[in-house]
Amino acid sequence: MRQGFCLIILITLLWSCTGPESPSEINGNPMNRPEVQRVLFRPRVEARTALPLGAADIDIEVEPGISIGCRLFTADKAAPTILFFHGNGEIVTDYDEIGPLYMQVGLNFLVVDYRGYGWSSGSPSYSTLLADSRVLYAQLKQYLQENGYSPVLFLMGRSLGSACAIELAAAHNTEISGLIIESGFALTLPLAETLGLGEQLKDVGMNEEQTFNNAGKISTVTKPTFLLHGQRDTLIPLWQAEKLHAECGARSKELQVVPGADHNSLIAVGGKYYFQAISRFVSQVTGADDWRRRRKQFKAAQAGQE
Repeated sequence: MRQGFCLIILITLLWSCTGPESPSEINGNPMNRPEVQRVLFRPRVEARTALPLGAADIDIEVEPGISIGCRLFTADKAAPTILFFHGNGEIVTDYDEIGPLYMQVGLNFLVVDYRGYGWSSGSPSYSTLLADSRVLYAQLKQYLQENGYSPVLFLMGRSLGSACAIELAAAHNTEISGLIIESGFALTLPLAETLGLGEQLKDVGMNEEQTFNNAGKISTVTKPTFLLHGQRDTLIPLWQAEKLHAECGARSKELQVVPGADHNSLIAVGGKYYFQAISRFVSQVTGADDWRRRRKQFKAAQAGQE
């Protein structure tokens, strides 16, 4: 079941901090404290399942002895690929029925887990989340290249996964084709206001640079960006998506609000239009309709020769 980013992190984080710390001191960052990890991550262990039609598993070693499970749904090796980072309560196999829907609109869909999720080893943490995403990007990009896939690559993140996607988009802005964010957040600290912790926040001494800093990072992203957000999302309110859209450095950027959808129901409410919207965005950026047309012409020509 798709679950959302747990805001209780803000309560734990604010009560556990003893004072400001340098954002460069990763181990001392309050985001890395055990009590924060327990609510930031909701890992669910599950054995590797049978592969859906058109899917393949890829295991990536992010450091010695630590492997992350990934699942690739292939529509066509000539098609664009979406590298997807899921929410904090989800695992790769939760997307076994969703991956084929991306394939139906002509897109390859590559979903990755986090440490301790699914059949991945290790335990998740704030700092390893972002560090692992960088290794996964490099290794999966190499895998796609070595196996004859199109170099056209989009990054996508949902909820907590938006932090990974934005981190990579900022770091590899010239390499990717575009960025897609679903139910993402711009700022971490202001969320405490919705929990009645505004006064305590003033005394903590933390700043956004000590958290995910999504708003700051997305300001450096200039590739086309598409944001999807539920109108009725109370977990990560719509203003967070509006903030991401406003701060994004891309000239071509779009925010699509899904009426009636909350944090976890964008696909359920949007249905086929959800996938059509993503396909449309990819097509506008890459001219994906052209390769689909050429592929149909090629197959028609082959059929005529038989």
